[in-house]
This record gives sequence, C-alpha cells and structure tokens, in this order.
Amino acid sequence: MPRVAGTPLANQLFDALPRRARRVILEQSELVELTFGDILCEPGEQVRDVYFPTGSLISLVAVLDGGASIEVALVGNEGMLGVPLVLGVDISPMRAVVQGTGGAWRMQGTHFRRVLASSPALRRGLDAYVYVLLAQLGQGAACACFHRLEARLAYWLLMTQDRAQGDQFYLTHSLLAKILGVRRSGVSMAAGALQRRRLIRYSRGGITVLDRQGLEHAACACYQVVTAAYSRLSADRKPGRAVQAVGRAAA
Repeated sequence: MPRVAGTPLANQLFDALPRRARRVILEQSELVELTFGDILCEPGEQVRDVYFPTGSLISLVAVLDGGASIEVALVGNEGMLGVPLVLGVDISPMRAVVQGTGGAWRMQGTHFRRVLASSPALRRGLDAYVYVLLAQLGQGAACACFHRLEARLAYWLLMTQDRAQGDQFYLTHSLLAKILGVRRSGVSMAAGALQRRRLIRYSRGGITVLDRQGLEHAACACYQVVTAAYSRLSADRKPGRAVQAVGRAAA
C-alpha cells in the first residue's frame, strides 16, 4: 500500500505546545495507522474524531453533483483533520480520504472540545493553522481555474513532498487525475513533460523528485503563496520543510 516515505515521529502542532499541554492531549489520544484509501468522513456527516497525522497524508476533497470530485487541500504532519470542531461546528463540509499510509493521533471529538476549551496554547496553534488551511483552500480554487496543468502538478508534487518528508512517494496517474480533477491523459502528458525536464522520475506509480529547485520553478506561484502562509505561524513553531522552502525562494 502507498506509504509516506521518511515517516516523521510527531505532529508539528503537538511539537509547538508546552510540555504539560502536550501531555494532556496525548493522554486523551490514541496512535492509529491510517491506510491508503480509507475515507475518514463524508460531506454532511458528523465529525466524531479529529486526527493529527504523524506520517500519514489526508486529502480534503470537494464532491460535486454527479460524483465528480477534486482535492482542495492536503493535510500532513503540519496540521490536523477536524477543523470544523475548532470553529464550533460538528459537520464536515468535505470528504477526507487517506492519501498516504502512516500514523496519526486520533482523539474523540468530545474530548477534543474539552481539551481545546482548557488549553489556550492549543487554541492559539489551531487558530493559526485554520488561517493557513484557508489560504490553501482559496489558492487551490484559483489555481484549478487559471493555471496550466503542468504547473499545477508541480505545485501539488511539492506540497506532497513537503508533507511526506522524503523524495519518493506513490501516486498513480489515475489517482493524480482524481486529485487534480482532470482526465488521466492530461496527467500523463504533464507528468511526462516534468520527467523529460528531469525534474521527476515516474515509474509504476512511484514518483521520485530529482530536482527540487527545478520543480519549484516549474510550479505556479501558488506554491510560494501557500508556503508563505505557513511562515506566518507563531515564532516558536518548529519550521517544516515547506517553511524552509520560503526562505530558499527569498534568498
């Protein structure tokens, strides 16, 4: 099954918390293994659990009438699944699908609400994450409408690599087509173009990023906009690879 390469040991939201707050949260959580293809929630369903990925990847998918769908955001160890509960809502607006097998801390929604109400540190961290997620959602919508597929694919591969913490990950053309909301033939052409430029290597669903800097140049400006949003998180938050990428781009 597709597994995130170089699985990190912790969740960055947890890492930024004071030790006491982190201990309280972990006491209310359990470490679970999320499997590629698992659907964690559907639009209109009650949000019963929240997930803090440690090594897994979760796609947030907008579902349209007739069954069409497109990925609108990606959650890795920088964030969480269950943002509606942070906002005081218990209904999911989107489908959440496990895109990369790996670990996650799972907490019941009732426990999460109680811990959130008693932990100002967790509230501050999650408020900042909601801001980042909104930036990702908005930029992704504009990107899907106005940017070329090759640039969108490069942007999406960079976002995946940031969260996978490795240069290799598993993605079939069929899955990429569903994620990007395009035909499989379009993905084949875009991936082929990136491979001919020696930016990636693609074989039997396995993608290897060969030239990170070149892939950043090939991506649309949306990648820099979203990673800049991550850089605005609290100063004591440990910088992830996406934040470091902003520094490299500005240098």
